[in-house]
Amino acid sequence: FWIIMADAPLHAALDESLRDAEMLTDEDMGGSVFSISAATAEAAHEATVAAQEEAGRRMAVAREQMAEFATQRATDLESIEQALVAFRDSLPAAAQQQCTQAIDLARQALEDSRTTATEAAKDAAQQRGADGAGTSASALLRVAKRGRDDEGDEAPNAEAEASAPAPAAAAAAAATGTTPQGSVCLADAHPREVARYIPMRLETPHERNLLRLLESALHVSEYTDKVDILSYSGKTKRVQKQLMEVCAILSGLLVATDYRAGQELVTDRNFADNATFFQCAFEVGRRHKVLNPEKMRGEYGKLMYLLMDAQNEDIRQLLEFELVKPLKTVHARLEEAGMLNVLDDPLVVQATAEIREAPGKPRAQVQREIKAKEAAREALVKKYTGGGVSLRDRDVMKSLFGLVGGGGASSTTLRPEELRQCLYSLSDHNAYLRFNKEPVDTAIKYLEGWFASPDSAELQLSINVGMNGARLSHNHARQYTYVRQTLYLWREIMGDMFRLWCLAEDDLLKRNSYYRLTDTGQGLNRVQAAPKVSSAMHGILNRCMHRLGGGWVGSSVVHLGDHNVPNALMFIDKYTQVPRILGPLIRVVEEVERACRSDAKVSAYVESVFGTVERCQKIIMCDFFKHAFDGSGADNFFDAGSCIDGRLTSAWNWCSKVEKKVYWPVFKLCGFAGFDGDF
Repeated sequence: FWIIMADAPLHAALDESLRDAEMLTDEDMGGSVFSISAATAEAAHEATVAAQEEAGRRMAVAREQMAEFATQRATDLESIEQALVAFRDSLPAAAQQQCTQAIDLARQALEDSRTTATEAAKDAAQQRGADGAGTSASALLRVAKRGRDDEGDEAPNAEAEASAPAPAAAAAAAATGTTPQGSVCLADAHPREVARYIPMRLETPHERNLLRLLESALHVSEYTDKVDILSYSGKTKRVQKQLMEVCAILSGLLVATDYRAGQELVTDRNFADNATFFQCAFEVGRRHKVLNPEKMRGEYGKLMYLLMDAQNEDIRQLLEFELVKPLKTVHARLEEAGMLNVLDDPLVVQATAEIREAPGKPRAQVQREIKAKEAAREALVKKYTGGGVSLRDRDVMKSLFGLVGGGGASSTTLRPEELRQCLYSLSDHNAYLRFNKEPVDTAIKYLEGWFASPDSAELQLSINVGMNGARLSHNHARQYTYVRQTLYLWREIMGDMFRLWCLAEDDLLKRNSYYRLTDTGQGLNRVQAAPKVSSAMHGILNRCMHRLGGGWVGSSVVHLGDHNVPNALMFIDKYTQVPRILGPLIRVVEEVERACRSDAKVSAYVESVFGTVERCQKIIMCDFFKHAFDGSGADNFFDAGSCIDGRLTSAWNWCSKVEKKVYWPVFKLCGFAGFDGDF
C-alpha cells in the first residue's frame, strides 16, 4: 500500500513537469528555434530529476513510517501473546486447549510482524542509500547549470533537502564533526548563551518610526505577487525592479514623515549611498517580529522573501548594495562594548526574573519582588556604567540617520540606558517563555491528572482509523503516551523558540541559498533546505526522547524543505501557533468553573448538559487529546500520520471543527473569540 501511494506522486510530478516543459515559449530567447529546443530539453530534464527526487523523498518517508509501524505492531502482538499466556495459565486444564490455539495464532502473527518489520527496515536503509546517491548526482547537475544560467535562484539547494529521521541526522552530524543544535534547552542555558539569540528591544522612538515606515511600505507592496509566479522570462530583472520599488516607497514615506531626514536621504544620492538606512529599517522589522510573533502577520513573509532574493549574487550586483545586516542581539551589543562579563554577574538572574501574581500570593510580596528586581537592575547599571544618563535624541539621529550616506561608525560605549535595554530584553525572553510554555504545562497537567487512569469509559483516549476522521489506531495507553510525548516535545520547542527563529533566519538569508518555486498543494511556495533548523530540531527531538524514556510512539520524521514544510519560514509560522491553540483552550477550561460560580444560568446549563463542571472540563480535554492528535488534517492519506509536524497539523484540524462539538456553547459562554488571534 505504501509503495503504491509513494509511486503515485512520482507519476503525477513527472506529468506536471512534462506539461511545464511544453509550456516554454521563445520569450526572452530571441526567437531562436535552436534556443527553444535546447531550453525545453534542459528544463524538462531538470523537472524530471526534481520529480524523481521528490518521489524518492516521499518513498523514504513512507518506508520509514512502514518500518516504525511494523515494529510497533510486533511489540503490541508480543504484549497480546504474554497476556494470553497469563490468561491460559489461570484457566482450568480442560479449558486451556482452546486458549492454546489462540496463543499459537498470536505467535504466528507475531513472527509475521517481526519478519515484516525486518524487511521494512532493510528497505528503508536501502532507500536512504539510493536517495544519497541520487542527491549527489543531481547536485552536480545543478552546480553545472548554475555556472551558465542566471536563473539559479529557483534551483534546488545542493544540500540535502529532505530532513532525515533523528538517528540519521545524528550520524550525519557526527560524520561532519559538528555538534547538533538543541543539546541544551535555551530556557535552561547560561545567560551568555541565551543572550546570543535574544534581540534587543526597539530602543528609541526613531526605531519605532523606522518600523512604521517599513510596515507601511510592505503593506502596499505586491512583491510576492509579482515575483513568485510561474514565468519563463528572466526573474532577476523582475526581482530587482520590485526591490527598488520597495526602497523607493520607504524613501517617499520618510520624506512624508520627516522632511529634513528625507531630504538628506534622497538629495543627490542613489539607493546604494543610503544602504545603511535600508539595512537599519529591515533589521528593525525582523527584530520586532521575533520579539512579537503576533505582529506583522502578513508583512513578515514579504520581508523575508524580499531579503532572501536580495542575498542572491546577481541581485546584489544589480543593486550595488546589501539589504541584510545581522540582528542586533543582547550578546552582540555587549560584545561590541567589551562588557560580556555583565552576563556572568549573579545579579543578572534577579534583574531579569519575571514577577508573577500567583493565586494566594500576597500583594505585598509581589511589591517586594518588584523592588528587589529594580534594585538588582540599577545595581548592575551603576556597577558597569557608573551612571544613569538616558539616550538623547540627537545621539540616536546621528546613529540612525546621520549614517544615511554610509560613512562613520557607531559608538562602542555602552550607555546606562543601553544596559537597561539589554536587561529588559532578557526579561522579555522570560515573559515570552511563560506565555508560550505555560499553556503546554497546563495541558500536560490535565493529561497526567485526568487521563493516566481514567475513572470512566467515556474518558478513554482510544481512537480507530476511519472513526470521526481519525487516521491512526491507538488504544488508550498508546494514545496517552503519544499525546504526552507530543506535548513535552512542544514544550521543549517553545523553550528553544528564540534560537530556532535565529537559525531559521540564518537558513533563509544565507548567501546564494537557492530555492525552487513549487506547487506544494497549497499554492506556489519556495522550497528551500533548512540545515541549521533541521539540526536543531533533531537535537531537541533526541533530548525529548532521552528525557521521557521508553519507546517513541509514532514517526520521528521531521519535515523541512519539502512539500509539507517548504522552508524555515513555514516552520516558524507553524510552531508559533502552539500557544494560539492551547492558550484559548486552557482559558476556556479554567473559565468554566468561574463562569458557573458567577452566573446561575450558565451553571444550570452546564449541569443540565454535562452533569458537573468537572465532567464538562474532562469531556473538552478528552476530545482534544483524542482528535487533535489523530493524524488527520492532511490533504491526502500519504501526508497524514504521526510525523513531527503532522501532529500540529492534526491540532489545527481539530480547531477548524470545534464549532461542531457538543461543548461549543460552553466555549462561547466562557468568552472564546477564536484561535488565530488578531491581525
